[in-house]
Amino acid sequence: MQGELVTAIAALVGLAVGLGAGLAIPFGRGRAPLSPDPPQPADLPPGIAEVLAALPSSAVVLDPADRVLRASSAARAYGIVRGEELVIGDLLALARHVRRDGVIRETEIEVAVRKFGPDSTSFAVRVAPLGGTGLVLVLAEDQTERLRVEAVRRDFVANISHELKTPVGALSLLAETISDASDDPEAVRRFTGRMQQEAGRLTHVIQDLITLSRIQGAEPMAEPAEVEVDAVIEEALDTVRTAADAKRIELASGDSGGLTVMGDEGLLATALRNLVSNAVAYSPKQTRISVTAEETESAVEISVADQGIGIPPQDLERIFERFYRVDAARSRETGGTGLGLAIVKHIMTHHRGEVTVWSKEGSGSTFTLRLPRTEDADRSPAHAG
Repeated sequence: MQGELVTAIAALVGLAVGLGAGLAIPFGRGRAPLSPDPPQPADLPPGIAEVLAALPSSAVVLDPADRVLRASSAARAYGIVRGEELVIGDLLALARHVRRDGVIRETEIEVAVRKFGPDSTSFAVRVAPLGGTGLVLVLAEDQTERLRVEAVRRDFVANISHELKTPVGALSLLAETISDASDDPEAVRRFTGRMQQEAGRLTHVIQDLITLSRIQGAEPMAEPAEVEVDAVIEEALDTVRTAADAKRIELASGDSGGLTVMGDEGLLATALRNLVSNAVAYSPKQTRISVTAEETESAVEISVADQGIGIPPQDLERIFERFYRVDAARSRETGGTGLGLAIVKHIMTHHRGEVTVWSKEGSGSTFTLRLPRTEDADRSPAHAG
């Protein structure tokens, strides 16, 4: 019987690999530590424990009396097993069905017994009999992260489809209108101006997508170099000066005293430029925007303060999400893509820094880029997805 059991277990490794394809593996890719497990019971044939230890899934072997003969450390860490008991009722019922009719079953369950991590953990489960001995193998793969990524991907596709559909549809409509008004030069000039605006908006969306894809992907950053903070600030202000002048917005900046940070100058300039552009877009006419830099005990802080409309408290935690807008109607007027702040956040992550925001409705907002000081920064900024 021992040979039959070991053979059955080995065959189920293939099932586990198939189940785990594309799923997150929370406890690493190597052999799981067995130290937290109780001693192996005498009635579990030798060799089976070693096979189970090689599986990436949470693995549990139940005897004919539903007693746990073997459980991986992952199964215990997730709270699926306590002592010699399988504590998830749905899994226990499924194991009994499998033992009774010998049919392999698959399902998904939510487990809310973990003491850390998310409120609940989603598992893809496969339960199989072992050689007609009454033993049952339960494999549970954590798919919480995969489901989260899929949800983000769906939202992203829906949002980008909308963002691209709007200017493309407007361009098509304007082209038809120009064709109908070909004998009216004034109308043609007016509509071609609108077409240029929509084409510019489409270009901004595509460029932001390219930037976000680059900093979220596996593409390595350029070799970090010493970056002058004053140069980054001046570059960011230069790009918005025309738009600010049109609204009679004063742009103010002070001398940072020669502060430097380690990083990619192009990405840092992009992050600050996005913040300053937002400040101009959401500030009333004849107001003031200031960009300042200072060194603290642990960081270099670059702040952009405006006297704009401010951000409601309920929106503060979400403004760094891709495509999230506090006021969608106003964003359409300003031509924003909804990606600027998400780009800022990822750039800061790459540089082992952070972006924070203070805001009060009707009073304005202050966004702060916090970066490690040059002498504290590692020579290779973190790569984050």
